[in-house]
Amino acid sequence: MADTASAHAPAPPRPAAAARPRDPATLSLAAILAVVASILGLVVLAWTVLYVTKGRFLKPYFERYAGGSAERRVAVAGDFQLYFDPFDIKFVAEGITIQNPEWATKDELFKAKRIDMRVASFPLIWGTQRVKQLNLVDGALDMEWNADGQRNTWTLGDPNEKGEPFRMPTIVRANVAGTTLRYIDPKLFLRTDVKFDTLRATDTQFADDLRFTGDGTLRRRPFTMQGAILSPNETIAGGRNRLTMRAVSGRDKLGVDGTLRGATVLEGADLKVRADGPNLAGLFELLGVVTPETRRYKLTSDLTKVGEEWRFTRMKGGFGVSDLAGRMTISLPNDRLLVDADIASRKVDIVDIGPFIGYEPEALATVGVKAAVHQTGSVPRLLPDAPLRADSIGLFDAKVRYKVATVRAPNLPVSNVALNLVLDRSLLTMSPLTFDLAGGFVTSDVRLNARRRLVRTSYDIRLSPTPMGKLLAGFGVAESGTTGTVKARIRMTGEGDSLRASLASSDGRIAVILPQGTFWARNIQLAELDLGTFAQKMFQGTLKEPVQINCGLIGFTVRDGIATADPILIDTRKNVMLGRGGFSFKDESIDLAFRADSKKFSMFAGQSPIGINGHFAAPGYKVISPELLARAGASLGLAVVAAPVAAVVAFVDVGDAKSTACGPVLAGARATAQRTVKGAARTDVGKGTKAEAKSEDGGKRKKFLGIF
Repeated sequence: MADTASAHAPAPPRPAAAARPRDPATLSLAAILAVVASILGLVVLAWTVLYVTKGRFLKPYFERYAGGSAERRVAVAGDFQLYFDPFDIKFVAEGITIQNPEWATKDELFKAKRIDMRVASFPLIWGTQRVKQLNLVDGALDMEWNADGQRNTWTLGDPNEKGEPFRMPTIVRANVAGTTLRYIDPKLFLRTDVKFDTLRATDTQFADDLRFTGDGTLRRRPFTMQGAILSPNETIAGGRNRLTMRAVSGRDKLGVDGTLRGATVLEGADLKVRADGPNLAGLFELLGVVTPETRRYKLTSDLTKVGEEWRFTRMKGGFGVSDLAGRMTISLPNDRLLVDADIASRKVDIVDIGPFIGYEPEALATVGVKAAVHQTGSVPRLLPDAPLRADSIGLFDAKVRYKVATVRAPNLPVSNVALNLVLDRSLLTMSPLTFDLAGGFVTSDVRLNARRRLVRTSYDIRLSPTPMGKLLAGFGVAESGTTGTVKARIRMTGEGDSLRASLASSDGRIAVILPQGTFWARNIQLAELDLGTFAQKMFQGTLKEPVQINCGLIGFTVRDGIATADPILIDTRKNVMLGRGGFSFKDESIDLAFRADSKKFSMFAGQSPIGINGHFAAPGYKVISPELLARAGASLGLAVVAAPVAAVVAFVDVGDAKSTACGPVLAGARATAQRTVKGAARTDVGKGTKAEAKSEDGGKRKKFLGIF
């Protein structure tokens, strides 16, 4: 029984199974999923709340956040919506305004009666702005640079940050009505207001061209403009755009046609420019560049922008009846306007050059070279007095190379002109200015310093030995038989803001040198200035031999605008020719007297000075002088007292003129350095001073015009 009891006894209880440990990765994944689910739930909840409420409750938060980020006041007066629809950002604001910085001239940067747009949200992650739809009613955008060009109104955020160029976002669909744009750039003196026509675009296709009109001022000159983007569907797709624009300022007209890489992208533009007007200076004035006045012009050019350079290439056209071609680059290195140009002309008319030195272009176009002469009271004036705009040339720098193949000018054979002009902060140099002249070569260096209160100009003009026959062919000189040459140098410095003022105050020297050679002309009798020879040649009817020039110097010393002979001395085979007097740059008067002393005996030599008087614009000649009349009176007295043959005695020249030492003459030396062939100082050439009181023979000499 005991065994039976043992067999039926209950079994001992089994030990409890150990609990399984949980996987950490599973726990983390579960936590992440829970968080993501919560976030998604919140996003869905937020999306739902925003979609249902249209985000209108975000209006004060938007104004505060947008205003804080832009550091401007942002306000929405009417309805406001900001939500996802479903993934794009939907934004609606009525009566929205964005304030301008305090320095701006207008209160608002942007305002609109209503703006309704849909913006692609995902591209914003990569900083790309893509507006899928835009509806804008009565929008007004004010774009303005500050005075120093460092800040602008559309660069938001820190007001001390440098302004960035405007970049237009990509717009897929648009409906824009009543939109205006105001743009101000004080550095360019530009102010413009532009109005855009109603614009509609659907599915990246514009229904019409994007047209605009506007007006404004540039360099204080009013202008109007109109234009269009003729391929707006390329614009919204980010492609190249066809642009056409016409602008008018006074009588100057400008046309621009071509393509842009973007609606507001000028970099790499491929444009054609056409311009015409009455005066090329007026067109360049719009750019802030001072150029010489011209007659009516017409130009065409290619235009593109590369970096900070505006490049005008393949320029063609002309001014007046002269042609013009080349290229020009306008840039702003160190925020200072720089013009760099290479231009050339095949032919330039002398009348078209007149405005370059101050003659009135309209008058030249009407009456030609006669317009260079104008009356001041009863005195004709030739030197131009158009003032240099010293204040304006201080606003830009320039480097210009200009070449002219031929200059059309009666009696002035000029060709192969080459000018190198540099303007550096009001210091203008034309160095060198060269050209061929009648077989000779002229080299000039002109330096105009407008950095001073009074503009100071220095002139240094050199003429290489030039055949007189070619140089004076238009003035009655026979090229055949004339072997003489002429060389010259002019060095003067004066002050004043016009060519006339500069010369009227100038000091310096003018020297024209005649080396040995022959000179033959129809009026050779006047060159000999010997009445015996004159009568003989006149009655013979022909000139059998030319004048044999040994050496000659026509020199003037200029003091305060008055040029005095220093000396005028020409030694020929027969005579020693002398000149006295001078001329004045102040009133352009001339008072010169020439005479010839014979080296040989002459039975009928008047030896009376031949006078040149009048003014630059109207010179006069005085052959019958008081000295000649005195001799005639003496001759008449002798004829009465003695036999008529004795009357000839009054005109006898014993031929005692001293031959000239040519060394000082050919060196261009002053009067005090001149010598005879025997080395004696010449006393018959004066001293080169206007205060000279006695003639070479010790007698009193009449002053010419009271100044010499």
